[in-house]
Amino acid sequence: MSKTVVSAGRTSAERKKDVRPLTSLISEAAKVIAPLWPISAFIARHPWMGLEEEPFVHVADRLQEMHGIDLYPPMAVFHAALAKGDIDLAFVERRLQRWLDATALPAPRHEAERLCRALLWNDALPDGALPDVELESLVPRRRCVFPVSARLQLTQRLDQQTAKWCKLFYDRGEAVWALPHREQGFYAAWRRLAPEDPSLSKDERKRICEWPERAEEALQQALNKLGVRTEDVQAYLEAHLLALPGWAGMVLWQSRRSGDEIGGLLDYLAVRLSIEWVFAALHVPLEEEEKKEDRAAAFLLAAWIQWGGMTLDEWQRLSLSDRQARLMFVDRFWRIDRRHLWLGAWEDTYEAKLKEAICPVRPDDASQEQAAAQLLFCIDVRSEPFRRQIEAAGPFETYGCAGFFGLPIQTRVLDGHDAHPSCPAIVAPQHEIKETAAPEVAEPYRRRRDLVRFVGRTFKKVKQHLLASLLLPEMSGPWLGLHTLARSAAPAWAGSAVHEASAAAEQKPKTTLSLDCQGHDETTGLPIGLTKEEQAQYVKQLLVNIGLTSSFAPLVVVCGHESETANNPYASALDCGACGGAAGAFNARVFAALANLPHVRAQLEKEGVVIPDETVFIAAEHITTVDELQWVEVPPLSGAAAQAFERLQQALREAGRRANEERMAKLSHVGRLPRDPVAEARRRAVDWSEIRPEWGLAGNAAFLIGRRALTKGAHLDGRVFLHSYDWREDPSGEALAGIIAGPATVGQWINLQYYASTVAPHYYGSGDKTTQTVTGGIGVMQGNGSDLLAGLPWQSVAVSDGEWFHAPLRLLVIIEAPSSSIERLLDTDEAFRRKVQNGWLRLASIDPDSGEWLNWEAARPCI
Repeated sequence: MSKTVVSAGRTSAERKKDVRPLTSLISEAAKVIAPLWPISAFIARHPWMGLEEEPFVHVADRLQEMHGIDLYPPMAVFHAALAKGDIDLAFVERRLQRWLDATALPAPRHEAERLCRALLWNDALPDGALPDVELESLVPRRRCVFPVSARLQLTQRLDQQTAKWCKLFYDRGEAVWALPHREQGFYAAWRRLAPEDPSLSKDERKRICEWPERAEEALQQALNKLGVRTEDVQAYLEAHLLALPGWAGMVLWQSRRSGDEIGGLLDYLAVRLSIEWVFAALHVPLEEEEKKEDRAAAFLLAAWIQWGGMTLDEWQRLSLSDRQARLMFVDRFWRIDRRHLWLGAWEDTYEAKLKEAICPVRPDDASQEQAAAQLLFCIDVRSEPFRRQIEAAGPFETYGCAGFFGLPIQTRVLDGHDAHPSCPAIVAPQHEIKETAAPEVAEPYRRRRDLVRFVGRTFKKVKQHLLASLLLPEMSGPWLGLHTLARSAAPAWAGSAVHEASAAAEQKPKTTLSLDCQGHDETTGLPIGLTKEEQAQYVKQLLVNIGLTSSFAPLVVVCGHESETANNPYASALDCGACGGAAGAFNARVFAALANLPHVRAQLEKEGVVIPDETVFIAAEHITTVDELQWVEVPPLSGAAAQAFERLQQALREAGRRANEERMAKLSHVGRLPRDPVAEARRRAVDWSEIRPEWGLAGNAAFLIGRRALTKGAHLDGRVFLHSYDWREDPSGEALAGIIAGPATVGQWINLQYYASTVAPHYYGSGDKTTQTVTGGIGVMQGNGSDLLAGLPWQSVAVSDGEWFHAPLRLLVIIEAPSSSIERLLDTDEAFRRKVQNGWLRLASIDPDSGEWLNWEAARPCI
């Protein structure tokens, strides 16, 4: 359970002045958590998105001191990175000197520097170095706010009760019996049902019967009865939200989805604190606990004496305020600042290596060879090696953009009951695009699909039936036994057979898209289809954003992407985050279809973007697990486009083999590297026992916005998001602002999710993939009473328990544009400027004329 440290000694008049409505306090407390999407549409989430108004280092200090959450890697990881050459000591020294220059030191510079140098390298004092002195008067007095349940050692039982009721209420149709009274809200349903809960004692159930009916009244009464001071309410609520950040994040997502920012959290906190009071009623109010001094406080003093060049007598001659200042200084440096310096040096070293790999090319240096085909890929870091291999295989050009292709749409597949927002979570859908099919081809598909689903539903019902389930093992055991044996003994063959059978059963007929306006959706009110003006503008917007406004190749391939895995609850985490955690094929198909419309091209020609008649846009999907392109829709091709298509297909086979060879070298194997990297990649995609089919976006570290000429041929090791951009096509800066507000923000979310899942896996990760349990169709848990796990499995970021694969570095955004464009961006985009100033990401720019690399630290340029 979390604790919160607050300052003591405020007057009653000051406390009265700070009294705020409970809903306002909940809104502020909610900044310590982030919304959690269901596992079926897993969205990379920035765990600290509500705290970006504070500097990263301050948030790290606050979370570490208040809740014991470390936002930095342990020193052993930094030392391992140093040994591998990933950290240059010159950058450590430079960072230390700059930090000393900017910090108010409590001692002469040479003493403070000597102390800091020692603390940078040592995790412990030499034996016998701790002084035996009374520390109570030397260490600043702090009062800690602990939840009552933590002080009474009731946290585990409280968490189990909270998780149980959350599972029941937020279940998405997996439970056999739905929770009664759900329509009344979480608190109301709990209030009506909890008095019948057999896991509670008779006295506990009686207390619930006497509890208020309204959530806000119940929460306020619980705070009063638990003895929470008025000035501590926000901190107390934060501690309870951080106790189960996964379930709290799911509640926050549900609240925002329904348009009620606070209502869900109010219900959640009312339930949790009501249960806390029910358990603790016989023990409250408790006396306030003072923070007890421990060996850590002795270490702070010993550090000054051992490494600060002082004797104990000199220390005792200092004034009390000087001693306290020095102890606070070494405490903060030990816990936070030294690791912040190491992290900065690691990031500086990576940036220096990336700078060497990227060779700025003057416009007149670029190759003038006409491309046979141009391919538009998602910015996803997994696209970088594949793009590099395709370009090396022939006269092909590749471009990078967000995988939703600038289309703010929700999609409804053939006969789909629900529409899926196929755009980033920060973009609200503006249109709905539906699939339809002619009746003569749709009916056979529906009969085949319904038969397969009927068998599945019947099996599930029989399995859950009290009596019929007794016969199920006898009826299905031999067949399921053979299935299990085949998939375990011959995973590649059996997995491929199951995958092909499933694909054949669900194979859709040829469908058409509702590209033109067809009224409005009854449930969401969104227009179905687009106007002719909108169709042209969406196509133009993307082409301008990526700098593709002339010199079109005969063939333009619009590539969405998805991953193929088996038995993987986190499958959507490997799909396209820009498409709301779904595959990108639908968006690719829509964009290609729009770009082929004659009236769209006519409108674009009026606006200066001329697409030749021979140019044809086709839709494809990049399967990231096996690095191959699957054709989604290929319309009739012109002669030149058909030749380019044939040439591209021949090149893709070798490009995919080389890309797989590169990826397989990074994945762990039993024994030697596989002889056939393609076969091994396909085996991993269909093997239901494979815990690491691919590394996903692990290793991501930079986001480059610029022309492909900057990076073409450079081996970026699959660590860089590549977004095409030509500043010459964007005199107003509008396109750059859109890239920063959309794709770059999504990239930052992805980066910080991998960062959080690596440095604090017990809190922001989801543990071992092999012991996870999918619950309620909404997420995963460890066992049946844990938090709803919000982050990535350990296998997604680490090779083993003792070796990390992902390097936890904050995202480096690099923009190829003049300094004036960067200054304009920072002046107009307050949110982005705040991210840079507060250290939530790093910013660099490349001057397109001189090639000069500038760092924009604190939103100011420096070489």
